[in-house]
Amino acid sequence: ITAEANTQALITTAAAHKVYRTQDDWAEQTIQLTVGAGAYVEWLPQDLILFNGGRFRQTVRVELEPSGVWLGWDITRFGRSARGETLTAGQWRSQTEIWQQGTPLWIDRQQLTGGTEVLSSYHGLAGYPVVGTFLLLGREIESDHLNNIRALLDAKRLTPGDIGVTQLGQGLVARYRGPSSQMARQYFSHIWQYLRTDVLSQKAYTPRVWGV
Repeated sequence: ITAEANTQALITTAAAHKVYRTQDDWAEQTIQLTVGAGAYVEWLPQDLILFNGGRFRQTVRVELEPSGVWLGWDITRFGRSARGETLTAGQWRSQTEIWQQGTPLWIDRQQLTGGTEVLSSYHGLAGYPVVGTFLLLGREIESDHLNNIRALLDAKRLTPGDIGVTQLGQGLVARYRGPSSQMARQYFSHIWQYLRTDVLSQKAYTPRVWGV
């Protein structure tokens, strides 16, 4: 995906992305985005569901021109937890990189193997089936905005689950781990809509393709 200078785009998906059980092969997805000078791109796919025994590898790379802004999230569910399924087998690998003129603004590599201790460890998933990451890169976030976002999330009382928001040199990162992909999206949507209206001077709305 290439956004030329001074353009705006929101890219999403119509449904959840499902990765089924496999014997040996990997399902792979590579996303490459170029955000031109002064452009603003939102990459907001619906959640990924990794079935028990599935193997999935995803790479997201963003080339950000000066004054370009990229906002994105990913939400992953490990196993069909509504059916009581957990990830006793399978693998998940994720790599996200955001670059600006040869300088890395964000590099995040994650890996999870089914049936390992990290699924239950407090320093891993803590027994939760859903994790998510929200990112904004290319725009400095003032401390007042960070405090306002944290206060907003506290007021929404999105529990159970663990949430956190951190200021970056040129942006913001939020993490989620908890029981619900819908809750993760609600949590991220509150941050997204705040940034849209109070930081990026955009109108706030929800794509109709997401449904209720």
